[in-house]
Amino acid sequence: MERVCERANLQAALKRVKKNKGSAGIDGMTVDELPEHLKTHWPALREQLLTGTYQPSPVRRHGIPKSGGGVRELGIPTVVDRFIQQAILQVLGPRFDSTFSQYSYGFRPGRSAHDAVVQAQRYVNEGRRFVVDVDLEKFFDRVNHDVLMGRLAKRIEDKRLRGLIRRYLEAGMMANGVATERHEGTPQGGPLSPLLANVLLDEVDKELERRGHAFVRYADDCNVYVRSRRAGERVMELLRRLYAGLRLRVNEAKSAVDRPQNRKLLGYSFWNAGGMQVKRKVAPKALTAMRIVYAS
Repeated sequence: MERVCERANLQAALKRVKKNKGSAGIDGMTVDELPEHLKTHWPALREQLLTGTYQPSPVRRHGIPKSGGGVRELGIPTVVDRFIQQAILQVLGPRFDSTFSQYSYGFRPGRSAHDAVVQAQRYVNEGRRFVVDVDLEKFFDRVNHDVLMGRLAKRIEDKRLRGLIRRYLEAGMMANGVATERHEGTPQGGPLSPLLANVLLDEVDKELERRGHAFVRYADDCNVYVRSRRAGERVMELLRRLYAGLRLRVNEAKSAVDRPQNRKLLGYSFWNAGGMQVKRKVAPKALTAMRIVYAS
């Protein structure tokens, strides 16, 4: 927590929050008002962080349309909480990122959705002509707090920091002036949410690597490439078990073992270019929707 509160780290966090802009949280404070607020209130906030007594504010519920219909709920923290989360992310991010799988592409420095699609195309052109395309049911809404905190406890020694992350997970969500408690999930909208998602799902990545599977993952989108439908069915059953162990559920209606040309990956689709070559093409509407959904 002392590293989180170091001056240089806080200055970088403030710069990043101002650059990202974003909407106000439940208190109505804007990003432009944050620097002046911190001049007055930072000493007290710092004391609360270092003594482990800081209590985050509830997040503001905000819905955005999903590309397939329906609404995806975001949780918009106050700008003060975004600032604190960003400061935490800058300390924990490098520590965790160096241990993540090289086939995990979401929300990581120097990696992108396009990189994931290029790797997937490489797998297909190597002869893996079936894909196990897994969709998790309301992943960000279903993250089990105890399971996630168990993974974090193995890597974070500072109990104050672990306690603060737990309080961020449990911070209520406010809509129309009414706050509701939250016992599961890590709503998209705050800087920490993408890192926490990668921490939880890294366990699945490591098991896929251990078994020698060819895969790519971007946040909760995971595709495994195999050479036969039978192999694909075995991998699908493996993934069901692995996700169940994390108390996550596979959306059976949106998941399948199929030809890559029949599925979309992060806004791209594949097509046969003649001979044995498979090329990729972008589906503009789908890609735009993906960028909206995964914006931090």
